[in-house]
Amino acid sequence: MPEQDNSDLEPPLSRRTTSKPLDPQEPKPRPPRGFRDQKYVPGKSLPTYTGPYSVGTFELEHAAREPRTFSHITRKGTPVLRLETVLMTVYYPASHDVHSSLTKKAKQSRELWLGRPRLGLIAGYSGFAKLSPALTWPFFVPILFTKLPAYRNAKLAQHWAPSINTKVGGVDVKTEAGEKPSPDANDRPIFPLMVFSHGLGGTRTMYSSICGEFASYGFVVCAVEHRDGSGPRTYINNAALSSTATANAKERKHGHHSVSYLFPKDNPWDTSPTNDKGVDSELRGAQIDLRMAEIEEALECIRLINNGHGLDVAKGNLRRKGAKGASSHGLDGIEWQDWTDRVRMAHITACGHSFGASTVVEMLRHDERFSSVSQSIIYDIWGAGTRPPEADSPDHRIRVPLLVINSEAFTYWRSNFDLVKSLVKETQSVPDPAPAWMTTIRGTIHISQSDFTLLYPHICSLLLKAYADPRRAIDLNINASLEFLRLVLPPDLAQVSRSLQNENLLDKAVATLDDIPSLAFTRPKDTFVGARNHIPHETRYRQNPKIYKKKFLARAKEMGDKEPMAESWLFAKPSEALLSGWLEKQRARVEVGADPSQCMT
Repeated sequence: MPEQDNSDLEPPLSRRTTSKPLDPQEPKPRPPRGFRDQKYVPGKSLPTYTGPYSVGTFELEHAAREPRTFSHITRKGTPVLRLETVLMTVYYPASHDVHSSLTKKAKQSRELWLGRPRLGLIAGYSGFAKLSPALTWPFFVPILFTKLPAYRNAKLAQHWAPSINTKVGGVDVKTEAGEKPSPDANDRPIFPLMVFSHGLGGTRTMYSSICGEFASYGFVVCAVEHRDGSGPRTYINNAALSSTATANAKERKHGHHSVSYLFPKDNPWDTSPTNDKGVDSELRGAQIDLRMAEIEEALECIRLINNGHGLDVAKGNLRRKGAKGASSHGLDGIEWQDWTDRVRMAHITACGHSFGASTVVEMLRHDERFSSVSQSIIYDIWGAGTRPPEADSPDHRIRVPLLVINSEAFTYWRSNFDLVKSLVKETQSVPDPAPAWMTTIRGTIHISQSDFTLLYPHICSLLLKAYADPRRAIDLNINASLEFLRLVLPPDLAQVSRSLQNENLLDKAVATLDDIPSLAFTRPKDTFVGARNHIPHETRYRQNPKIYKKKFLARAKEMGDKEPMAESWLFAKPSEALLSGWLEKQRARVEVGADPSQCMT
């Protein structure tokens, strides 16, 4: 890799001003959708999305074009890293008259958060946690019937949404159509595409709040469920693969098989910051290779749907009635003609959490395979599972705009924090620098960007010491992400998120860890670094948070903390020269007719 120029990592000193301390704001309103979402109902529910669009989802499992294996790693004599089918949940903006356009049966159908079969998935989580099912069952009982706050197979939105969100206009904005953002805009919006890669122990629905929020602001989000042994358990339908060499005799007989979490041999806790053996690089590297192939397959499915072949894709769907893990609805009711030319297949945003973020980084370094990806958002990346750039290949580097959002818990993991800083430097290095931002959300833990803190807020607070409001934490993640996308997407695509109320989360003063001495209060012991935060004098905090907050603020000021009550910290942003130069370069390429997705170099 060429020598990095890090002069653009921080803005000029004249721009590094200190904002006033801010008390945490209230999260955006998320009114209950119905009886199931009321507080007095014993089961847990997920909050409504805050953007101006209603949200629809569909589940799709499709046979891979070239089934193959990705490693010699085996269990019981069978290769475990196999590309057979690709499974995804697609979140998308739904029609504003979705209530009247659906049948009574369809209105009652929303995708299960846990997925099917429930018992098998709970057993998968038990294995992932290395606990007996008897201990994990009570944990999952409250969410057995939890569903996504999105309509299954709803009609794709044909309208421009109002330029306000639910915080300004209430939930009624989801049933209204807005004006075109400009006279020359299309009558029907073309929605930008995102692809989302989950982390270890994740599924395609575990990040439904993040994915659904993006969809409510006008994005089509393709959340892939990886079959690489990184999830708790996933079911693969083999009907289309019964004659291939990747399926064994037992799998051919049953028509499906499952893949559970794959622990490295002789090093089961390779994810721990305190593990002396380090990461199983052979396994994790092969998993990343399989993940990238799955994402390519998923993007091909979306491309076919966008090109008018949605009905053909639906005919090949393996998650139809009677299939393992499938709903009886399948893809019934989707009007595929509405999807033709409605998704922008250029300017794709690649997103991922933890090991999914590691996957995204490797995607960005292979722009010959993912040339349509023009920007990326990585949430709480697992640095140890991230491949380093190839020293003898100068083209193996990040060349597109990057936003990194960390949890507070991972910010204390120093080697991980240093890896994140190196990614920012790599992105902004010469030649061909691109803008990059790096921020941390205060009071968050590693799973704050998933649905777990929303479903189990008290457990996450008591055991993992998450002290940020989980809904406000999602708001901050989404707001920072949309601010980033508004900056780097082409203007016609950035218009879909015009209802965002900008909090200027990416235009704050750049801080260093030394600027925030109050972090010493909440840093956990080395044994728990990365896993949780620390709340000093926790009993006082829980008995009287107002007095605790007052004393905390006074002590932090005595220590010289510049923003003792900040909800987030910004650790890196591009200089004005780098950002304006990059934007000017993109405008110039568009004016001469070049595809901006190819204008990153």
